[in-house]
Amino acid sequence: MITSDPIADMLTRVRNAIRARHPKVDVPASKVKTEIARILKEEGYILNFKVAEEGPKRTIKIYLKYTDNNAPVISNLERVSRPGCRVYVGRDDIPRVLGGMGINILTTPRGVMTGRNAHREGIGGEILCQVW
Repeated sequence: MITSDPIADMLTRVRNAIRARHPKVDVPASKVKTEIARILKEEGYILNFKVAEEGPKRTIKIYLKYTDNNAPVISNLERVSRPGCRVYVGRDDIPRVLGGMGINILTTPRGVMTGRNAHREGIGGEILCQVW
């Protein structure tokens, strides 16, 4: 199936897997989605991820993280910039998510990074999604 917004598809798959309390979810792979998974791991929102080659198709296996009482670590994932309405921000306009409790994931000229890192490096970019 071809989707017009593969990043939104990834976020929806993760959101659905969390609501169903699945231990892992498979997502079709791309460079941007792999970078988003890397940031989620670095920020502690997921346990781990692996890029698996199954024949001609590559998939990302995302291992979801839950607390001791089986509550998901990710409360919500929200797509911000969509193919029909891109959202670009400068360094000083990067919004805070839940007063600093969540993260923005941006694509910048220096690669995919969190809003905090982009602000620290003094660059803006396109806000892909928000996670909290």
